[in-house]
Amino acid sequence: MYKTLNIFKTESQINKDKYFIVEYFLGSTKNLRDASWQLAIGQSVGNPNVRNRWETDELFQNHSCLVLGLESSLKELKEGRVKIAFPVVNIDFATDGIAHLLVNIMGGQLDIESITKCHVLNIEFPQSVHDKFLGPKFGIRGIRKFTGVKDKPLLGAIVKPKTGIDAQTLLKMVQELVEGGVNFIKEDEILSNPSFCSIEERVPLIMEYLKDKNVIYSVSIHADPHEIIDRVKRVYELGGNSVHVNFWCGMGIYKTIRELDLPIFIHFQKSGDKILTNRNHDFHIDWTVICKLAGMMGVDFIHAGMIGGYYKWDEDEVLDSITELHKYDVMPALSCGFNPGLTEFVWKKVGNNFMANVGGAIHGHPSGTLAGARAMRQSLDKTYKTEYYQAIDKWGKVS
Repeated sequence: MYKTLNIFKTESQINKDKYFIVEYFLGSTKNLRDASWQLAIGQSVGNPNVRNRWETDELFQNHSCLVLGLESSLKELKEGRVKIAFPVVNIDFATDGIAHLLVNIMGGQLDIESITKCHVLNIEFPQSVHDKFLGPKFGIRGIRKFTGVKDKPLLGAIVKPKTGIDAQTLLKMVQELVEGGVNFIKEDEILSNPSFCSIEERVPLIMEYLKDKNVIYSVSIHADPHEIIDRVKRVYELGGNSVHVNFWCGMGIYKTIRELDLPIFIHFQKSGDKILTNRNHDFHIDWTVICKLAGMMGVDFIHAGMIGGYYKWDEDEVLDSITELHKYDVMPALSCGFNPGLTEFVWKKVGNNFMANVGGAIHGHPSGTLAGARAMRQSLDKTYKTEYYQAIDKWGKVS
């Protein structure tokens, strides 16, 4: 059994190549020393409150988490920021992947009564961990090369209604969207593989129409993990060039899809993530951390949130997530209330590297879907015509 148990260190005292460092905001009914101790021990070698004879000095030295802070200072606080260093050796990142990472950083501490808050704010990985992940196959540069859009944001469209239409009706919608000038079309996450509009029927129909066009069409393939992988392969066999996978399919699924190494764009759709990322919750993982993990895993697009739409995201959170995504060359898609009257406002905030992903403001345009796509296209090209002004009359303009 160990002779000493000192897990409180300064950052300068550790070899950062051997640890990944998670920054938390913790709250405790006792103090931060107690909370950080329980997290560090409980998420590595054992029960925070019970030691046993199997815990040797060598085991503790190699496998225990460390608290990066002064023990005496932490005793004076009941809540605040704390960094915990996790041994890289505890996870085989190539095969355990993101799923096991999340078990480690946001697991058993949620069951400790004295820990009242636990927010994951950031993760710093050594290069050896980054090397286990492929990153995007295409990313922003590949997306721009495929679509031919060089010096402005991309225009994306979302299929509406979300479900209930057949493949032939979907094709007609796609034709109007493409004629209107979109670069990307995403099926809504509510659509997957219903009998009335199956993947087997709709994908070859749509892709035959798109075969000579530089448009990315993201097929919604939501299912359980084994089925998703089969669907990715089938979409590719049917001529598809992109898949759309929602957060609820599991974080690790993006890494698995990327490792298939198919020439197919991966779109990460975030609806439902607030159960995990809501900053108002006592226990959450910051959305910027999810964006970092998504970039490492290799998604090409991600729904990053929205500025100025119908859902009031925290603007700083959205901008922080976009900054993080750009580090990994991931294209942020801004959606949930985007309309032509917001284009200039968002563009100034974000810069060129984003995609306006639009549903309601395209299909709900007073003159229909084709006019709605044209209105958005005009807002990005700054060639304002009748369709644009009709949209402004309906939704207004934010400056």
